[in-house]
Amino acid sequence: MDDHRRIFLATASRLGALAALTSASVGRAQNRGTAYPFTLGVASGSPLPDAVVIWTRVLYDPLNAAAMPPIAFSVRWEMAEDEHFRRIVAQGTASAPPELAHSVHVDVTGLQPDRWYWYRFMLGDAVSAIGRTRTAPAAGAMPRRLKLAVASCQHWEFGSYAAHRHITAAAPDLVAFLGDYIYEWGPYQLQHPKAAVRASESFTLADYRARYAQYKTDRDLQAAHQAAPWIVTWDDHEVANDYGNDRDERLDPRFIDRRAAAYQAFYEHMPLRARPGDFAHMRIYQRYDWGKLARFHVLDDRQYRAYHACPPPGRGGSSSVLLRDCPALLDRSRSMLGKEQEQWLAQGLSSSPARWNILAQQTLMAQNSQLPILREGDGRFWTDGWDGYPRARQQLFDTLHTSRASNPLILSGDVHSFFACDLPRNPSRPASPANPVLATEFCGTSITSPSRPQARTEQYVSMNHSIKYGRSDKRGYMLLTITPADTTAHFLALDDVHNPASRIARAAQFVVHNDRPGVGTKLLLSF
Repeated sequence: MDDHRRIFLATASRLGALAALTSASVGRAQNRGTAYPFTLGVASGSPLPDAVVIWTRVLYDPLNAAAMPPIAFSVRWEMAEDEHFRRIVAQGTASAPPELAHSVHVDVTGLQPDRWYWYRFMLGDAVSAIGRTRTAPAAGAMPRRLKLAVASCQHWEFGSYAAHRHITAAAPDLVAFLGDYIYEWGPYQLQHPKAAVRASESFTLADYRARYAQYKTDRDLQAAHQAAPWIVTWDDHEVANDYGNDRDERLDPRFIDRRAAAYQAFYEHMPLRARPGDFAHMRIYQRYDWGKLARFHVLDDRQYRAYHACPPPGRGGSSSVLLRDCPALLDRSRSMLGKEQEQWLAQGLSSSPARWNILAQQTLMAQNSQLPILREGDGRFWTDGWDGYPRARQQLFDTLHTSRASNPLILSGDVHSFFACDLPRNPSRPASPANPVLATEFCGTSITSPSRPQARTEQYVSMNHSIKYGRSDKRGYMLLTITPADTTAHFLALDDVHNPASRIARAAQFVVHNDRPGVGTKLLLSF
């Protein structure tokens, strides 16, 4: 079956399932004499030792948000120590205002550390699905284990969300989502037998809200949100492909307004601890501690970065460039994170008491030349990732070194491939006693979004000394088991992303030991 046919069938199937879900919800609601308001499910996130954020959105018909009345709903909520709600520990009401798409964010405080809780919402006679969440361990505690699921890149039109079904089954303590939760465009329209073009691109707040509503109707995605708290960051497609700072590919002078609309829609649909306000400059980077076991430094490498080096003529955005033809790549003033976030990260690393310091960020950090590097000045690099900001990457590595933060671990997404990498102090040279490995990087493949042929990825592995493993022909997610002694990373790959009932298997497994940075012990599986 050709790719375009798969796209068409997947889109038709998913839209049919969405219509059936909406019809079923309305049918159930009519039996109760009212419409069902919680069609997008529930979620939780941003866990602290004594608090967690719970979320829902009141939306009767995900395909027709314009039919919502322009009034604020008063939504009741409950948090309990058991799934039957016999021991309720907190409850109250929260406003779902039309100005925020009738979304609800409740920061439930006064909770016990290192504890599982259950929550739900109510409006009239309607009761939401029940979500399970948990608090982080106390500040001085050393947990025995943290089970962490890591996911990214879930383009609706390119497959099922079977990976989320397997995340739910894995029963993680925490889910980290590293960007591209939605794509700003879709579905594809076929204009030629061998060419598909983007359609229905999002530009307005209503557009982005509709895209989130579409994605969040998926039952497997809803279940993954109900299974555990999430920590989230964004990448480019929550706004526009390959945007950087306040510039998009079109060089649209009004892009900052589009970005503000996209940032607002992101807030409206995520369990974030943030104050709604100036969405044009919304801070997403944040720090979360899991006792003394792990500190998560959740980064934003989109909003504050320097513009792309050597963009295509007449456009913004990325390109692939030869290092010798693009001297701007080596400009020391070009930042990926911005000075304020760089200083915040340096402080968080130097003050960290954690055994593992985890940078949860968007894109591949290891050097990945697309051509062999035979002498200094060689290399062809994609400018949207960290290879487009090599001086900023070197500064970050210097900060990792001087901070003496324990066991730096980089988690990445964006590139729709599994990669396991050693990150030496100087990323342009092989690791050696004079150029020691500072950190380990695990990059996860996409939930659905397609990638390059595996043969090309194997060429990348052979040409780049930092990359020890690469797999681009499978969709799935990463599952990390973090203990005081070691971190085990499982690369979990679906048999068939187009099959909602697809099985999943380990493509590879790696063990990083305490105080021994680098990919370390590895088990490669035949799959």
